[in-house]
Amino acid sequence: MASKVGPDLIEKHVKSSRLLYNAYTVFAKDREVQELWKMSNVNAVSRLLYNDHGPIHAKIVAGSALEIFDILVGRGVEPTTLVDKTVGSIEEAKLVVMIGALLHDIGNSIHRLYHEFTGALISIDILNRLLPEILGKSHPYLYTIRQEILHAIYATSMDAEALTLEAGAVKIGDGTDMAEGRARYPYKKGKSDIHALSALSIKKVYIEQGDRRPVKISVLMDDRAGFFQVEKILLPKVKTTRINHFIEINAIVQRDDKEETVKILA
Repeated sequence: MASKVGPDLIEKHVKSSRLLYNAYTVFAKDREVQELWKMSNVNAVSRLLYNDHGPIHAKIVAGSALEIFDILVGRGVEPTTLVDKTVGSIEEAKLVVMIGALLHDIGNSIHRLYHEFTGALISIDILNRLLPEILGKSHPYLYTIRQEILHAIYATSMDAEALTLEAGAVKIGDGTDMAEGRARYPYKKGKSDIHALSALSIKKVYIEQGDRRPVKISVLMDDRAGFFQVEKILLPKVKTTRINHFIEINAIVQRDDKEETVKILA
C-alpha cells in the first residue's frame, strides 16, 4: 500500500516504537530545537524566499525517510549501522534516521550557505544533551549513534555522498518533500521562479514497494514543469547515496483526463 508523503506519515512510525515515540516527543518539544526550526524558516522563507525548511518540513522528511528505511529492511537490505556495529538494534538504526531527518535543516538558522555543515556542528550540543535522556548516559552506542546522526545531517548536501543506508534514507526523504505546499510561502510573497512554479505543479508524492526495485517514489503533477523538481532536486539526491540502485521513480503528469508516466532509474 502506498504511503502519501506528508506531515502525518511520521505518526505511523513513532506509534509503532516506544523508542521512536519517546525520542520524537523529546526532540519535538525541546525549546532549542523549536527555535532553530523557527529561525531556519526566518532565513530560508522570509529572507531568501525559499521553500519551507521549518518544523513541518522536518516532520515530513522524517516520515518519508522512515518509510524508505522500513521498505528496504523489509526487502532484506541490512542497515549499514548494524553491519558496522555502530548501533545495537534495528530500532536504534531507525532512531538515527528519524533524528537525522528532524535536525537536517537547522543549519539554515545560521545561513543557507553550507547549512548542512553548520547544521551538523550545532547539532552536537543538542545531541549531547538529549541522547542521554533518551538512551541513558551509559548506553554502549551513545557516541557512535551521535556520529551516525551527524553524518546523516551533513550528507544531505548535494555535494556529499551519503555513506549509509540510514543517511541515504534521510537524503532521499528530503527530496520527496516537493508537493505544492512547500512552495506556498514564497509564492505568496511574490516569488514566481521555476522552483516555486514547478513545486506548485506537484500535487502528491507517494512511497511504496517497487516493481523493479525495492522502493518506488511516485510524483503526481498537473504540469510538466514538475519534472524540474524531479530532475534537479530528487534525482541528484538519490544519485548521491549508496542506495540509489534500490530506488525507482515514477513521474506522472495527470492533465485533461490524460496521464503520462515517465519511469526513472537513478
